[in-house]
Amino acid sequence: MHDTPTKRLFAKSRRDFSHGCIRVSDAAALAEFVLRGQGKWDRKAIDESMKRGRNNRRVYLDRPVGVYLLYSTVVVDEDGTTHFFEDIYGHDARLDAVLAKGPPYPYPTPAPVAVVVEGETE
Repeated sequence: MHDTPTKRLFAKSRRDFSHGCIRVSDAAALAEFVLRGQGKWDRKAIDESMKRGRNNRRVYLDRPVGVYLLYSTVVVDEDGTTHFFEDIYGHDARLDAVLAKGPPYPYPTPAPVAVVVEGETE
C-alpha cells in the first residue's frame, strides 16, 4: 500500500494501473488513522515526515491493525440490483473450474504457527 504521484488515475473506472500494489488516495489520512493515539503522530507530524528525508519510514505500531483485501467482480446493491465487473485478473475462471468439479472443494491448509515461550520454540 502506498501513495502515488499519479492522483488522476483515481478518477478512472479501471483500477489496475499498478502491478500488484494498492494505491492509496490519501496516504496521510490512512497513516493518521493507523497511528492515532501513538504519541507524536498527529496529521502535522505525518505530513512533515512524508515531505522530508527518505521515501520510506518504518513506524512500529502499538497495536496491530487488521487489513482485509477482497477481490470481487460482482456487487449487489441494497435494492437487489446486481453489477458485474470485468475480471481483470482471471480469478473467476479459476473459481468456476474448481466449482465445476463439485465437492469436496479444496481448502488451503494454514501455515504452521510457531509458539515462542521464554526464548524456546515449540
